[in-house]
Amino acid sequence: MADIEKKSPAVSINDSTKAAATSPYEEKQLTGWESFKDGFRRHPDCTVITPDMTEQERQIAATINSPLQRKLKNRHLQMIAIGGSIGTGLFVGSGSALRTGGPAGVLIGWILVGTMMFSTVHALGELAVTFPITGAFNTYAVRFIDPSWGFAMGFNYALQWFVVFPLELVAASITVDYWESDINGLVWVTLFWIGIVFINFFGVKGYGEAEFVFSMIKVIAIIGYIILGIILCAGGGPRGGYIGGKHWQNPGAFANGFKGVCTVFVTAAFSFAGTELVGLTAAETKKPRESLPKAAKQVFWRITLFYIISLTLVGLLVPYDDERLIGSSSVDAAASPFVISIKNAGISVLPDIFNVVIMIAVLSVGNSSIYGCSRTLAALAVQGLMPKQLGYIDKRGRPLVGIIATSIMGLLAYCSASDKKDDVFNWLLALSGLSSIFTWGTICACHIRFRYALKCRGRDPFEELEFTSVAGVYGSWFGLILNILILIFQFWVALFPLGDDPNPEVFFMSYLAFPVIFSFYFGHKCYSKNWKFYLSIDELDLDSGRREIDIEVVKKEIAEEKASIALRPWWYRTYRFWC
Repeated sequence: MADIEKKSPAVSINDSTKAAATSPYEEKQLTGWESFKDGFRRHPDCTVITPDMTEQERQIAATINSPLQRKLKNRHLQMIAIGGSIGTGLFVGSGSALRTGGPAGVLIGWILVGTMMFSTVHALGELAVTFPITGAFNTYAVRFIDPSWGFAMGFNYALQWFVVFPLELVAASITVDYWESDINGLVWVTLFWIGIVFINFFGVKGYGEAEFVFSMIKVIAIIGYIILGIILCAGGGPRGGYIGGKHWQNPGAFANGFKGVCTVFVTAAFSFAGTELVGLTAAETKKPRESLPKAAKQVFWRITLFYIISLTLVGLLVPYDDERLIGSSSVDAAASPFVISIKNAGISVLPDIFNVVIMIAVLSVGNSSIYGCSRTLAALAVQGLMPKQLGYIDKRGRPLVGIIATSIMGLLAYCSASDKKDDVFNWLLALSGLSSIFTWGTICACHIRFRYALKCRGRDPFEELEFTSVAGVYGSWFGLILNILILIFQFWVALFPLGDDPNPEVFFMSYLAFPVIFSFYFGHKCYSKNWKFYLSIDELDLDSGRREIDIEVVKKEIAEEKASIALRPWWYRTYRFWC
């Protein structure tokens, strides 16, 4: 594989799409019940494997030619990018962060992690626009770092969503308790499970439409809160009285010094979990070259407007020593600083409305769980890293077995009726606790390696890439380093909990994902007997999987587009840069 670019590519995406379109399965027009049944049959495999391919080349070829349908539109991606990851981490988790870090600690934590996410999503956008292939994160790791690390990251990402789904079902049922409902929580678990599974059986279009609606509701709620928060700070609430920055003076800006700020980093990272789903959708997007760059740029506005401004207002309106910030669970709406600030103002209806928003945010994460897990399982299966049955994709482009497997995992939510439910869910949560940190760090590392390989081969990314990261390689280095620092901070906080003595159970509850991930990594090393810890620059595949195969044509189109933009007014150039 020393000179992979000189070998014939397995099959281009354009070739595979054409082959699929002319397959005998598509020629026969069916209607009604027959069409419905036919949709569940396996999609014909268009992957071409040649005897001279290495194992890595076979894995790449399998992910290039996935029959997943490209039905996500620009509006779907924009709303997923803007509001997709807004959930309980922001609405409720920010309460515990405020209590342990103070309002200044919250802003420091979210600004640093938000800057890291901006760099990471732009790096992912560059890779996803260039290689809109199934599996995204683990596939990039296989290509640019090491196959064993790619396996560990794929398994890590699938496991994250695998365990999050039942947790979110229970969380959604808990939000209903805000209204002191007499209905058994398992009834709500059942209804939410049926609804989310039903949505995902409509395929990627069902997921996209649901997330469009969910994200729209969350965005409207945040914008409404920002307007309300400004009015309340200025003393325009029902109870009146100018608030301003008095809570920064009493009880203060920081709650527990540097260690308190370190605890905020982990909570802030949790609130951004799911942002990377934009990259996973690349394989199912109609026009990734047009949609994905816009989606990546939306992250800046989400971080600035929705996270930073709303949390600034929360820190002004709620003192960090408010006892209500100590909630009974991570989805306890009563412990949400957003809800507390509204109650403090004497407004009686809005807290109920915000609880509905929190419930929708939880269901949105549950919806993303099935989508993210099923696509990752399918990618691992076609690469030969999981049982091949999980790679079953039907003729409607649905990873059917992956969806069913994730849906069955959701039935663990019924453990909430057990006396041991707290232990079960705490350990499940521990499995996914650090998953996003590893995923983001890996994305940054893949981007660094990709750019370095282009440089070593004398290729200019600004000439041949349809989209390049605004933050560039320096942004990816910043993202990689900050992710490593967050792991270190979490280790310190887990080993020496804030205000408590060291406790092995608390440590593993916070850090279990670390040994699990490296168990997968070294397990694959032992299985594959490949003890190389990284791929050499000469081994990196920089071309397989591009939808635009002719690099010279792409270069010409990019040059023409840049020349056209340069002739436009400054305000248009500014708009294109940020939006």
